[in-house]
Amino acid sequence: MSLVNGLPAHILLVHFVVVLVPLTALALVVCAIRPKAAQRMGVVLPLLALVTLVSVPLTTQAGEWLEAHVDGNALVRRHAELGDGLLPWAGGLFLLAVAVWWATGRAAASGSGASGSARWSATPVRVAAAVLSLVVAAGAVVDVYRIGDSGAKAAWQDGFSKTASGDGDD
Repeated sequence: MSLVNGLPAHILLVHFVVVLVPLTALALVVCAIRPKAAQRMGVVLPLLALVTLVSVPLTTQAGEWLEAHVDGNALVRRHAELGDGLLPWAGGLFLLAVAVWWATGRAAASGSGASGSARWSATPVRVAAAVLSLVVAAGAVVDVYRIGDSGAKAAWQDGFSKTASGDGDD
């Protein structure tokens, strides 16, 4: 993908990533901590994570096209390097979303008649999933922020005046 309606696809696709990664991260953490929320979301959680996962390489590929069509500088290269690191985070969100969805469905299928010992053995797994989800979600959101910040700096460096240039008539 290179252009969409005359605009570089990257500057349009990046908005999906900026929204979907934090949204998926939040949904994952909530579902990992609150199984009832995971039951309500059902298959939407892994589907949301899948859409997020797919949007990352599409945006990265469009960014690589754009990088080849702009004047290269250290800020653009830094942004591209940071962008290449988001896919593992998105993959982690997807894998954990599938695991939380699967575990929640499995627990619901076993019913409320499970023995106390079965519930006890599931508690460490739930805690581990919640902690891992928090770590991956935080990493993904921080990475999106860092990538976006570097992209904004690359795009807007020397691209505006700190003082108004018009005569004041709007």
